[in-house]
Amino acid sequence: MKLKVTVNKTEYEIDVEVQEEERQGLGPVIIGVNGGSNPIPSKASVPATSASAIVAPLAGSVNRILVEEGQEVEAGAIVLVLEAMKMETEITAPKAGKVEAILVAPGDAVQGGQALVAMAD
Repeated sequence: MKLKVTVNKTEYEIDVEVQEEERQGLGPVIIGVNGGSNPIPSKASVPATSASAIVAPLAGSVNRILVEEGQEVEAGAIVLVLEAMKMETEITAPKAGKVEAILVAPGDAVQGGQALVAMAD
């Protein structure tokens, strides 16, 4: 490529070699709340207040209680239903056993980690 350059009213003709730079494409585009910097866990893991309590995995309100005190339940049986943000979450028994006490009532607001049902050892 030839260029014409003027310096102090004197014209010079210069040959210039132009190298094309490699264009880098866009990197990954991450769409979401935190841009992928801090992954959001998909499951709640809340420790029980005691080894024999069924606890709330999230904050919400008690919608329905499906067991009674003294009732025998199988592992995985639905014990009660919580409602949070218009979504229902079924709370299940982690192991087979006998319901010792129901610690909440329908309509009660509960916090994550709060004991809901006490199971007999």
